[in-house]
Amino acid sequence: MSVRKTYILKLYVAGNTPNSMRALKTLREILESEFKGVYALKVIDVLKSPQLAEEDKILATPTLAKILPPPVRRIIGDLSDREKVLIGLDLLYDELSEKDMFYSSN
Repeated sequence: MSVRKTYILKLYVAGNTPNSMRALKTLREILESEFKGVYALKVIDVLKSPQLAEEDKILATPTLAKILPPPVRRIIGDLSDREKVLIGLDLLYDELSEKDMFYSSN
């Protein structure tokens, strides 16, 4: 049995725009169904905290940044493509790798 990774994520949004709200809703659904308590999410409104966006070099919103586990990854957009989000967070790749290990004939 493998130890599950803990994911540290930051979602940068610009106020309550439709894209920002859609990204947050979609991300929460993904996290609750796929990550089940092994994540920490910080939502940063760049309108209220522009210095944080500047420090992290965020040029567009919404942007999801995966801080841990390495490598750092960024996904820009409303996160509506679930598969791209999972690949970007390395979750789908890990699941595929684990399946390959169990069913490999080598």
